[in-house]
Amino acid sequence: MKKTLAVMFTLPMLLSSLAIPVLADNVAEGKKIAFQRRGTSGVGNCLACHAIADGESPGNMGPPLVAIKARFPNRNDLRARLYDPTVANPISAMPPFGKHGILTDEEIEKVIDYLYTL
Repeated sequence: MKKTLAVMFTLPMLLSSLAIPVLADNVAEGKKIAFQRRGTSGVGNCLACHAIADGESPGNMGPPLVAIKARFPNRNDLRARLYDPTVANPISAMPPFGKHGILTDEEIEKVIDYLYTL
């Protein structure tokens, strides 16, 4: 009984300590990555295809990036879409940012932090 209670109280604390907090710096860096154009490292170039609030010269090939948290309430679903969009849509024009090493896992997480503010 004592072990069961210890696990019941310890497990939630352990899991909450594993959660990655969303920091203002991550959001700012994620926005920078999303807005960067070709020719720089850590380039997201999201504006090439998507309209984003405050973005200059957006494309209209992809959907506007609004209400992201409502559209992707499960963060892992959004991460999978950024990592390799061809899994959900084999003919997607969106580049597989993670699969092809365009962005690192850390950069993808920062972009997600930013997108969740939209």
